[in-house]
Amino acid sequence: MADQTSQTAQAAEKSDAGYWAANVRIILISLVIWALVSFGFGILLRPMLSGIAVGGTDLGFWFAQQGSILVFLALIFFYAWRMNKLDKEFGVEE
Repeated sequence: MADQTSQTAQAAEKSDAGYWAANVRIILISLVIWALVSFGFGILLRPMLSGIAVGGTDLGFWFAQQGSILVFLALIFFYAWRMNKLDKEFGVEE
């Protein structure tokens, strides 16, 4: 009986570790995309993007003003969708 309880506890810990590793991976990927778009494209790479016109202005300005906000909103929806899928995979859905 104790062996079965021990094995169940170990399986639960392994499942929990896998769930949190996947969760942290999704968060880190989202943060890298957010930083690249908002800080990278809007500030650091703006001179390189100045020759590309979008909506009557250069692409660097567009990313700094509208693009980073739209990407941030897309990341929110992606995170919610992916976490719901991950919750189902690990059996912790609402």
